[in-house]
Amino acid sequence: METSEKPIPGHIHNFLEYVDIEKGLSNKSQQTYARFLKKFSDWLQKNNLSELKPHELTDKHIWDFRVFLSRTLNQTTKEPLKHSTQNYYLIALRNLLVYFAERNILSLPADKIKLIREKGGRTVKFLTLEQLNQLLAAPDSSSPAGLRDRAILESFFSTGLRVAELAGLDREQLKILPDTKDLEIVVVGKGSRPRPVYFSERAVEALRKYLAKRKDEEKALFINYKGPAKGPRRLSTRSIEQLVKKYVAKAGIPSFTTPHTLRHSFATDLLAQGVDLRLIQEFLGHKNLATTQIYAHVTSKQLRDIHRKFHSGGKLTS
Repeated sequence: METSEKPIPGHIHNFLEYVDIEKGLSNKSQQTYARFLKKFSDWLQKNNLSELKPHELTDKHIWDFRVFLSRTLNQTTKEPLKHSTQNYYLIALRNLLVYFAERNILSLPADKIKLIREKGGRTVKFLTLEQLNQLLAAPDSSSPAGLRDRAILESFFSTGLRVAELAGLDREQLKILPDTKDLEIVVVGKGSRPRPVYFSERAVEALRKYLAKRKDEEKALFINYKGPAKGPRRLSTRSIEQLVKKYVAKAGIPSFTTPHTLRHSFATDLLAQGVDLRLIQEFLGHKNLATTQIYAHVTSKQLRDIHRKFHSGGKLTS
């Protein structure tokens, strides 16, 4: 690591170029980073720290900036900044420290900046494997629409796709041959970021049975069997959401279940199986690991509940 004689504010322009060229973030994301880091630059200036070099940044500076954020009022509501908003400023600063590390510039490690844990934690709702099996078995596979619906549900749980990503799939993206067991394709998700997604053997088999009944020339992978004969037949995100809702009621599983619940279930199942959080970040297409951290909190709660169940203070026997 090398020390830099350029003050921290002087690095921000290069950092924004870095997130543009190397990270491929959109103009809107770059503008957001610029706005959040300007708050930190303004704070440095107000505290006569405009000349602070990266290697001079200390834990005390970070703490003082966090205190400043906690006492800052929202200009519209005149209320203190929400914890989630404070975290956005901290994430921007943390990514600046990541940039310093990647450029071999001596500074605080990025993990020195801890995000604020929301009181009570953000709630992640997901299904148990038993509930998932009930949902996956709900469609009537004797009809083309039922085969389609089973393929949709299997695909959600196998891939962790967002509903818009699944609705946007085309048939040509899936090369299912007679000997194909599992399948990897690339989708372009939020922020125009491509990522690989994986269809399990069960999902591939459900897709194979569904596509075998297709006699049309439609481009879309999932089509509507109702409605006008002419015009686009691709299922909309709204239609898929309604489809999931129908099978949730039929299976008798919790009514909160949506396509996003299946995405949560995909992530929590992987984590419970011991998959590294950074790999799950890649599977889900999250830009920041901080977004994926919420699943670690869920699994930590599961572990705590198990510990309480089996280690509840009973007497030891000699």
